Amino acid sequence: KNTNVLVAVFLLVSLMLFLLFILGKISHGAQSWFDFGFFSFQPSDLMKLVLVLILAKYFSRRHVEIRDTKHIFISFFYALVPLVLVLMQPDFGSAIIIFCIWLGMVLVSGISKKHLFLVFISGAGVFALLWFFVFAPYQKARITNFLNPLADIHGSGYNAFQSTIAVGSGQILGKGLGFGTQSRLKFLPQPQSDFIFAAYAEEWGLVGSVLILVLYCLVIWRILSIASLGASNFEILFGMGIAIFFMSHIFINVGMNLGLMPVTGIPLPFMSYGGSHLLAEFMGLGILMSMKRYSRLAHRDDIKNEFLGI
Repeated sequence: KNTNVLVAVFLLVSLMLFLLFILGKISHGAQSWFDFGFFSFQPSDLMKLVLVLILAKYFSRRHVEIRDTKHIFISFFYALVPLVLVLMQPDFGSAIIIFCIWLGMVLVSGISKKHLFLVFISGAGVFALLWFFVFAPYQKARITNFLNPLADIHGSGYNAFQSTIAVGSGQILGKGLGFGTQSRLKFLPQPQSDFIFAAYAEEWGLVGSVLILVLYCLVIWRILSIASLGASNFEILFGMGIAIFFMSHIFINVGMNLGLMPVTGIPLPFMSYGGSHLLAEFMGLGILMSMKRYSRLAHRDDIKNEFLGI
């Protein structure tokens, strides 16, 4: 909870993101990994967790005066640094998650409706700048393909098209474990990471897909339950931030696999292959569980009143 420690960790991970441009490994068109030979590490996954921590600390110390507009922009600066560094890699998926974490934590911090409108206007302005000056042509194609996924099924829409075929072919009960033709015959790209939900849905069907979503809802519910009993505003905000972290990954990845969201290369929690995001997820849950030791059994309304400064 020490502010100086959190700022130091934030600067250290930001430095790691910067060093990627010098020492990073290029994979799938993005310079996002440190390759140590026997394992690789993606700093952007760790930055998502650090951002939750530092925003929770910032808002917890200013929850009484959160209606002051300046705190929206100051908090956005914390997100802007990793956002720019990640976009320059370019890693559009991680940039979306970083923005979602900031936006979600701003909303739960007690912002007024007037300031909420200001946030969305600011977000639209930032997106316009990114579109004209930052996004690569293939990233623009992915966003354009979001509006009409089937417009170019042999080009930018190929991945989304194959993913929807895989999900639909699973029908009610699925084709059975190991019998998914789209993934086994290599029609579905990255079935072990980005499109693992489509590969899973093809083999387990609608029943299995609903089951996994119910389990995700259970995890989110438990995170929010623990957060509601936080010993201070910091613990409450951190728990909410972790819930936003998981919900962003789940919503965007599943939506991408169903053809409802642009293809961004975001892993599905606990399922997609890769150690960096799993490490960040378990670290976040571990910190949350350690905070539970100091939780208080108070009435939910009392916690809400204290959090809002009433």
